[in-house]
Amino acid sequence: MSTSNVNNSKSNFYTIYLTGILIFIGISGCFSVLFGAWFAHAGVNLPNEVQSRLANALQYQFFHTLALFAVAVWLQTLTGKRNAAKVINLLYLSATFFIVGILFFSSVLYIKTFFDYTIIGKIVPFGGMSFALGWLCISWAGINRAVKNSSTVQDRL
Repeated sequence: MSTSNVNNSKSNFYTIYLTGILIFIGISGCFSVLFGAWFAHAGVNLPNEVQSRLANALQYQFFHTLALFAVAVWLQTLTGKRNAAKVINLLYLSATFFIVGILFFSSVLYIKTFFDYTIIGKIVPFGGMSFALGWLCISWAGINRAVKNSSTVQDRL
């Protein structure tokens, strides 16, 4: 397989994956708003412990959906730029961690609360860890971007 074919297949994968990320952002954002509206009205009758758990899940889901949106925007600004492969890979990894975090943290808390399926709660820490790893990937992408930019400035001198 030639280098050109490998680059094309990788580019196609990234295009399809970015589309999936954007679809996930739309669905997660929509759910956050609709569930937040329900929670603000009907959720007031729930016990305090349940309200606290649901508020936590909703808050983490909404914040990380926005973070995922920011990553998607950053990815779109890097598309087609030379020497951005490492930063792009880290951003896709960050997006993956945020998606896993939303699914394993927020979704599991919703399931645990509404279906009284407590055993599934053991997955929640993996979701929290995924959130943290997503943020670290963004940090690492920023470091790599800064190092790349400083070496480019050095090359110009």
